[in-house]
Amino acid sequence: MKIKLIVAASENNVIGVKNDLPWHLPNDMDFFKRMTLNTTVIMGRKNYLSIPEKFRPLKNRKNIIITKNKSFFAKDCIITNSLESAIQVGKKEKKDIFIIGGGMVYSYAISNDLIDLIYLTRVHAKINGDTFFPEINMKQWEVINSKFHKKDKKHKYDFTFLTLKKISQLAS
Repeated sequence: MKIKLIVAASENNVIGVKNDLPWHLPNDMDFFKRMTLNTTVIMGRKNYLSIPEKFRPLKNRKNIIITKNKSFFAKDCIITNSLESAIQVGKKEKKDIFIIGGGMVYSYAISNDLIDLIYLTRVHAKINGDTFFPEINMKQWEVINSKFHKKDKKHKYDFTFLTLKKISQLAS
């Protein structure tokens, strides 16, 4: 089972502003839903709380939340205190694992080499925000799929769906 990361980030790596998404891209939301259905999703507490209440926990997924807050509770979710423990719990589900945010969780996962695949929606704009996706070392990753979407009535920005795979795994 692979550990995957899914994110939408602007050209300057913004992923959020004031605990919300800085854009409305319905095709990206559909992609997120399609990719993560019937998987295990791991997220930080702030990311979980940024999801509109009517969608919490994310349906048809095992939701695992990482927090240092020992009194935090979320109905129908598993609470852990580290990404490593969240991954260990997730592996017991025998389903693909998706790390879905936020910024600190993404940074930790990438810097500690815990990810096999990255699904990156690159929003082609420079956006102001307060939460960021870490810079990816492209010497370690290769784009294996790319699909461009032009802005339209429903999408304010051009964006590209990118799939990145660790280069060390390409030979296997």
